[in-house]
Amino acid sequence: MPLFVALTSGASTRQRSAIAIRAVAIGFGILVLFGFFGEAVLGFAGISMAAFRIAGGVLLFLTALDMLFERRTKRREDQASQPDISEDDPSVFPLATPLIAGPGAIASMILLTGQTSTTIGFISVFIVLAVVLLIMLALFTMGGLLERILGPTGVNVITRILGMLLTALSIQFILDGLREVGALPY
Repeated sequence: MPLFVALTSGASTRQRSAIAIRAVAIGFGILVLFGFFGEAVLGFAGISMAAFRIAGGVLLFLTALDMLFERRTKRREDQASQPDISEDDPSVFPLATPLIAGPGAIASMILLTGQTSTTIGFISVFIVLAVVLLIMLALFTMGGLLERILGPTGVNVITRILGMLLTALSIQFILDGLREVGALPY
């Protein structure tokens, strides 16, 4: 929720709800796609799971830099003064992917659906996915409350802290991908 608040800082309740619903729906769609088709999707494009992890790490790193250096906030302010520019919508990137449906979640879906041999087990994976994403949606929609409690200074501090954590997570994704291809020792 704090990351969602940081990415949607200054958005109205209606905009924040729309972003949350869109991000969760897109994340769900991506995870369902990988749950059904697994590595075939990556294999079709000639992408290894390691490359996918590295790419996800690079994208997260770019988002973290935006958070650390207030680029996203500045873009939103510039767009507010120029109404003909489309709004900065983080629902697809970085919320739906790579945060909700990132390399770890996609790998989990591939692994969990690949391990089950029964229809009930397969359906159970998707039920658990839906429950987790509904909880995430509920937390996202409560983001306005958190923003009011923290105030502008609190949101600014949380944004910087989460930017640092996101930077570390992005580097971890890259390191995991490099280890997977044998470029780094375990």
